[in-house]
Amino acid sequence: MKSQTEYKLTSPPEGAISAVKFGPNTSQFLLVSSWDNSVRLYDVTANILRHKYVHDSPVLDCCFTDAVHSYSGGLDNTLKSFDFNTTTESTIGTHNNAIKCVEYCSDVNVVLSGSWDHHVKLWDPRTPMCSGSYNQGEKVFTMSVCGEKLVVGTAGRKILVWDIRNMSYTLQKRESNLKYQTRSIRCFPNKQGFVLSSIEGRVAVEYLDTNPEIQKKKYAFKCHRIKEDGTEKIYPVNAISFHPTYNTFATGGSDGYVNIWDGFNKKRLCQFHQYHTSVTSLSFSHNGEVLAIACSYFLEEDNPPKPYPEDIIHIRSVSDQETRPKYSTTNT
Repeated sequence: MKSQTEYKLTSPPEGAISAVKFGPNTSQFLLVSSWDNSVRLYDVTANILRHKYVHDSPVLDCCFTDAVHSYSGGLDNTLKSFDFNTTTESTIGTHNNAIKCVEYCSDVNVVLSGSWDHHVKLWDPRTPMCSGSYNQGEKVFTMSVCGEKLVVGTAGRKILVWDIRNMSYTLQKRESNLKYQTRSIRCFPNKQGFVLSSIEGRVAVEYLDTNPEIQKKKYAFKCHRIKEDGTEKIYPVNAISFHPTYNTFATGGSDGYVNIWDGFNKKRLCQFHQYHTSVTSLSFSHNGEVLAIACSYFLEEDNPPKPYPEDIIHIRSVSDQETRPKYSTTNT
């Protein structure tokens, strides 16, 4: 059943949506990057498009550094920033290939860009310049900030953990315990670990502490699979977003479903209604009361539908019942 507290944003992008990100300390402003070369700022409370700026090519990721500044990058290899107060944009710097990921680390006050040129670069937002470039060995597919640490997922199913304050060496090098290409990584708000998803309908819960007792807790599970006529169709898990308070997380897949999970207790809390096409990005607001759900067709099938499904951003109010862990007496 569709929630009465869910609506579509007006003036959506005119191309596949690559990322949706809520601003810090707000449930009002949502940043959206798209394959239509644009970055848009929405006021989701009023349901209006506030600002829009463009790159020369599709934009693959974006982030806020504070309530009025955004950073973005994509297939034009260029990192841009935009000041929404003065509506001015700046070109911050470049990579030698597409910028796939853009993240902000508030603990260290640094912007991070991850690229298909195998490098992560650090940028000081106060003096827009590169403060370091670090080889990840393979194309960067996804990354997530965890306090002062950075977790990077690359091609070849490699996971690298860095200390952003000292990038002279890698803290940890791991191989994903999922068999196929990593699609998304997001870190637990409590900074204990991270969740990664792959193209073959699986999600893994990992812990940063290398103590063998802690590592025993890690596990993986199947999701975003649909049984039809006795055969199981397996879908990529494209998006992960953590509830900021409860350490539960939402996953979005190419099956058009959003699930909410309690990773510590290994339970699915709920599943929303099926959306009209793939879920490509998810973002909980800072208070966890609203979830932005981006739906775009991502050319997953040999015979794509014609015309392509439209690109839609759903804004959904979520309840405690959907997102809060259901503790039982058997849990430790």
